[in-house]
Amino acid sequence: MAGSKEIRTKIKSVENTRKITRAMEMVAAAKMRKAQERMRAARPYAEKIRAVAAHLSKANSEYKHAFLAKRETIKKVGVIVITSDKGLCGGLNSNLLRLVVGNMKNWDSEGKAIAVCAIGNKGLSFMNRLGAEVKSHMTGLGDAPHLASLIGAVKVMLDAYVSGEIDAIHICYNHFVNTMKQEPCVEQLLPLSGDSLGDQQASWDYIYEPDAKVVIDDLLMRYVESLVYQGVVENMASEQSSR
Repeated sequence: MAGSKEIRTKIKSVENTRKITRAMEMVAAAKMRKAQERMRAARPYAEKIRAVAAHLSKANSEYKHAFLAKRETIKKVGVIVITSDKGLCGGLNSNLLRLVVGNMKNWDSEGKAIAVCAIGNKGLSFMNRLGAEVKSHMTGLGDAPHLASLIGAVKVMLDAYVSGEIDAIHICYNHFVNTMKQEPCVEQLLPLSGDSLGDQQASWDYIYEPDAKVVIDDLLMRYVESLVYQGVVENMASEQSSR
């Protein structure tokens, strides 16, 4: 039977552990609130530019951007996988990666090659173990990701699409529903189409100034960047909530 001294030592140890876990809980709660605020602040811009891009995809323009052109045959698929850098967030990463692997198996069965852009250390490690072709990667995003730090890895995929090396690009991340629910999702990023952008009630046409090429090139690049950034902040909010 344990003596009184051993019992007091055990009680003291448990109390110290409780203090540490309480401090960790407070830090995690603060990070979660900031991540959710960042995610909600980015949503209106992403939704509005998605609507404009949807109208643009149906508009009759004298200039057709490569992002809007559908390929007759899809020989290679690009996948942008967004995960966390660290663990201890439940099944968040494993659920997403399970969905990604399921899609990759379907593409592979159709004879399509696959190239991966991994954003987040967990996704990068998993894809390397899987033996996938990792064209680019980005890790160490921190608690406040910046769009400028994401562009390099994503641009590798976009350049491969424009050159014809890749025929379609999908983005995979955890969509934040609420603090208790996060849903893994796979969305088509390129080519842009009315179906992938959302069904618009009206079809708009535009007058471009200075010219269609300058406006469309810049707008569609901003759209793709906003969608990738939105995926990152959604995944980060999901990560902190899950943790």
